[in-house]
Amino acid sequence: MLVFSKEKSFFNLIKRKFFPFHKSKEVKKIFSILSQGSENKQAAMFVGGCVRKYLSNEKIDDIDIATVYTPHQVIEKFKNSNIEVKKTGIDHGTLTLVLNNRNFEITTLREDISTDGRHANVSFTDNWEKDSERRDFTINAIYLNQKGKVFDPQLGVKDLKKKEIKFIGDPQQRIKEDYLRILRYIRFSIQYEDFKEDSAALKAIQLNLNGITELSKERVYSELEKILKLKNFEDIFKSQMLLDIFRLIFPEFKYLERAKNFTKIRSLKQINLQKDIILASLLIDSSNNHEYFSHKHHVSNEIKNILNFYAKCLKLINQNQNFFEKDLRKNIFYHGKEKIKLVFLLYSIINDKIEPSKLATFISKVDGMLIPKFPISGDYLKKHGYKTGKILGKKLKSLEEKWIENNFVMDKKVVEKSLDEINKN
Repeated sequence: MLVFSKEKSFFNLIKRKFFPFHKSKEVKKIFSILSQGSENKQAAMFVGGCVRKYLSNEKIDDIDIATVYTPHQVIEKFKNSNIEVKKTGIDHGTLTLVLNNRNFEITTLREDISTDGRHANVSFTDNWEKDSERRDFTINAIYLNQKGKVFDPQLGVKDLKKKEIKFIGDPQQRIKEDYLRILRYIRFSIQYEDFKEDSAALKAIQLNLNGITELSKERVYSELEKILKLKNFEDIFKSQMLLDIFRLIFPEFKYLERAKNFTKIRSLKQINLQKDIILASLLIDSSNNHEYFSHKHHVSNEIKNILNFYAKCLKLINQNQNFFEKDLRKNIFYHGKEKIKLVFLLYSIINDKIEPSKLATFISKVDGMLIPKFPISGDYLKKHGYKTGKILGKKLKSLEEKWIENNFVMDKKVVEKSLDEINKN
């Protein structure tokens, strides 16, 4: 969707400073319950993305909590509260707490026993340092207690300030534990603009690149979406190393060069560049490339339908130069204003015609267009002797097509003439 609103970054910055996430009423309630009976030990702390984002003044969407309690102990603690406990990953020590329609993922401290690169066998522990040692990167092994005090056993705060992405311990070992960490390394390197060539990390990735094929398609695609959603995804071109790895993993992105056009679009504050448009621009051509990608990565039917819609529209545009001119009202009637604006955006990206002034003019033109409602109803046809059923529906559809062809105008004489023509067929 095209979004027309100014960013409120300053307001959000002030809000985060004076009303930090770790002091919300939901958090206070959860930690109050977890701390019962644990006066002499740290029962729970925040960890991972929420801590990293909090320290970097980024927007926090997901909140992860680590705890010394086993899943069954957590369930027991919350059984008499109004907090719902979902067993989302209980075999791996993970539960989801739901309070006031907000989700909080809570995981027992763990240490890895063995792994095959896809699944790790873990044992629960109450040792925070042991838990930190099994995590992927130093910036994701920073803990924060409810009072806002940092516990940083892997020195991740220093790396976060320097925007350096470092594996914890031996990169080779970390990657072998979970091959998805290759994609996570790419994501964080782009996000924090860490394009320095780390020879140890690069060698480990090269040696284990084939491990990506052993992962489930769903996990790979989920991580890919996070990469594509980055506000600076096109910065991948700043690192030949990352670019080469990305291309090897996703050879279907034949048109990665088109991503260089994203920077111009991001300069337009009123436009939100969606992942669907990004996917379409990197995949779609005159072949079935996007269909192969959808099949290979088990994407949702929703994504399949969106990509197919864009491919169909681009084909029509290539065949008919009136798509955005003479036929514009018709296409808006069939598909809606938002979709047509997105099609125009995609067309501009693919054809390297990103001109902010033209894009803004087209959006204003579409927004200002009045699309009338089809004036003929089924009741009208019934009054003229047509019975309810498939035939009535077909005649109504034929009349609608005539109405559109007649530039959305249909008086009584045109209706009667159209019905006569339809009846003859």
